[in-house]
Amino acid sequence: MHYNTAVRTYASKRIEEIESADIIMGIPCFNNEQTIAHVIRMVTHGLAKHYKEKRCVILIADGGSTDDTREVAKDFEIKPWQEKVVTIYRGPGGKGTALRSVFEAAVRLKVRACAVVDSDLHSITPDWVQYLLDPVLTKDYQFVAPVYLRHKNDGTITNNIVYNLTRALYGRRIRQPIGGDFAISRDVAEFYTEQDVWETDVARYGIDIWMTTNAITQDFRICQSNLGVKIHDAKDPGEHLGPMFRQVLWTIFSLMERHESYWKGIRDSQPVEVFGYEGYVEPEPVIVNLEGMIDHFKTGFQQFSALWKDIFSEACIGAIENAADMDASQFNLPTDAWVRILYELAATFHSWSVNRYKLVDLMTPLYYARVASFVRQSWEMSSQEAEELVEEQALKFENQKDYLIQIWDEKFAQAAQA
Repeated sequence: MHYNTAVRTYASKRIEEIESADIIMGIPCFNNEQTIAHVIRMVTHGLAKHYKEKRCVILIADGGSTDDTREVAKDFEIKPWQEKVVTIYRGPGGKGTALRSVFEAAVRLKVRACAVVDSDLHSITPDWVQYLLDPVLTKDYQFVAPVYLRHKNDGTITNNIVYNLTRALYGRRIRQPIGGDFAISRDVAEFYTEQDVWETDVARYGIDIWMTTNAITQDFRICQSNLGVKIHDAKDPGEHLGPMFRQVLWTIFSLMERHESYWKGIRDSQPVEVFGYEGYVEPEPVIVNLEGMIDHFKTGFQQFSALWKDIFSEACIGAIENAADMDASQFNLPTDAWVRILYELAATFHSWSVNRYKLVDLMTPLYYARVASFVRQSWEMSSQEAEELVEEQALKFENQKDYLIQIWDEKFAQAAQA
C-alpha cells in the first residue's frame, strides 16, 4: 500500500476549515492515556501564556491506541481561541508517520513554526513551548534540538553512541540528536515531507536521528534549547533499550552511506548555540541493573565471540575478551576500544550488502558492556560530573575519525574484490 499522505480525511477537512495558523504543536502518541492530558494541559497553557495573540493549533497524531488515549485527548478542554485536532495517522505504524502527519499539517496551514513534544512527559512545563518555538519565531533558526538535564544513567544510547557519532561525523555538537522534543520552521517541514523515507524503517524507528542529520547536511540554521529536567516513562537500559539500540544504529549507518561525501570532508566539531532554561536541577535517579547488563554481555560473548572475531580487529577482540573475564566490581570495556568497535562495525555494515540486521543484532551485547562500563565509571559522580566523561568520550571519537575513514574504505574495497 502506497501512502501519499499521512493525514486522514477527517483531519484533512479540519485543517481546511482552520485554513491557516502561526504555530502548530504536534503530539505523537500511542497508548498514553495516563500522560496525554498532562502534556496537552502544559501545551495549551504554554501557548496561552507566551503566544496568546498567535493562531495556534494542537495536533494529536495517534498510532491507533488501544487504550483511551484519543478519548482523553478529545475530552480535554483547551483554551477557546486555540484549535485542536485529534486523529489517527495513515501509513506504517511508528513515530515517523505521526511526525509526517504533523509536518504535512504545518505546510498546509502555512505556519511560521512547528514544535513537537513527546506524549509520555512528566516534566514538561508551559515554558517548554516558548523554549522550543522562540528561536524559530524570533531568531530565524530553522531547527531547534532539545537539551535536557538528564540523569547520568538515562539516555545511554545518546551518551554512548548517537552524540559521539553525530558530532564526529557531521561536525556539530548537538547534545540530544534523538531528543523527542524539537521545533522546526515551515520550510524544514516541507523539506521533510518531500523526502522518500516515509515507507521505510526510518519512518518507524529512526526518525529523530534522520531529522537531525538532514538538518545538518542541508545546512539549515540549527540551535539547541535547554528544556530543563526531562522525566518521562524512563526505561532501564538493561531491559528495554535493545530494540531501540538496533533501530537507531541501523539508521545511523544507513545515513552514513547516504551522506558519505559530506562527513568525510568534516574535521573537528563546532559548538551549537543554546537558548532556553538557565538553571540546574539534579535529575531524579534512574536505577539500572548493572549485573543484568554484564550478564547480557557475557551471554552474548558465549554466543557470538566466534563471529565477532570475523568482524573486529585483534585489538578490539582483546579488549572484549578481557571484559568477559571481569566481574561487576572491576568491569570495564575501555572507551578507546569502544570507539574502534563502533567504527569497525560501521565499516562492516557498509561492506555487507546482506544480513545487515543480523550484524546490528550481534552488537547488542557489546552495547550492554559499554553501558555497564559507563555506569561503573560514573558510579560516584553527579550527573554533571558524568557529563565530563561523555565529553571526553566524544572527543576520542573525533580524534579517531581518520581510522574510521581508513577502515570504511578498506573493508568496502575488500568486499568488492571478494
